[in-house]
Amino acid sequence: MKISLITVCFNSAETIADTLASVDAQSGVEIEHIVVDGASRDRTLQILNDHAKPWRLIVSEPDEGLYHAMNKGLRLASGEAIGFLNSDDFYASSGTLARVASVFANSSVDGCYGDLCYVKRDHPEVIVRYWRSSPFRPGLFRQGWCPPHPTLYLRRSLYERYGGFNLDFQIAADMELMARFLEVHRTNTVYVPEVIVKMRTGGASNHSMSNVILQNREIWRAMTMHNMRPSLLPFFSGKALARCQQFLRRPS
Repeated sequence: MKISLITVCFNSAETIADTLASVDAQSGVEIEHIVVDGASRDRTLQILNDHAKPWRLIVSEPDEGLYHAMNKGLRLASGEAIGFLNSDDFYASSGTLARVASVFANSSVDGCYGDLCYVKRDHPEVIVRYWRSSPFRPGLFRQGWCPPHPTLYLRRSLYERYGGFNLDFQIAADMELMARFLEVHRTNTVYVPEVIVKMRTGGASNHSMSNVILQNREIWRAMTMHNMRPSLLPFFSGKALARCQQFLRRPS
């Protein structure tokens, strides 16, 4: 099978080379890599051109933000399964995508996800947080649970059936999409209990307190929109407990 990877970037010269090298190192699987650049003004395009591959499509033009660019990538994707790799993230190993492809060998599986490590921005070998996920069961989103979106792979047919990212959300459209697919439509997803992606700290949702507040408001709105409005205390206490555990745990 072919896996389509979508990387959205803007002025990402500091980290994009590591992301591209991580994709190029993948073995044992057919890859289509779609890079959607928002008309970067730094050296991002030069770096992208230096890493040109026959299976890498580069689109550079102004867009309307992260999720608009992600939807653009979805429209261009032709693989049977689709995943997103952010421009400051990289894969945990050269066999990561082969492991993902092996899960999709089961035709009844709609998607899969795994674990994620947050690493220091300037020292990516140092783990800051370890997001260990778990198998999905109905009702988990009401408890503040969701899988790490950068580790999520879904069949392209699901996006064709249920749609892409809802642009009414500025910072939590990925969570809304996952709740829509897993809780509302009950897609058959499999948890892969290993680190899939390493993510540098400093992402959009956590780099300021105002963004943290906005994200939580949007998550609450998404839950309400899908008739999953949780009880306030269990929801936020569940999120807080999970966050604390991420700082204490380390992958084995």
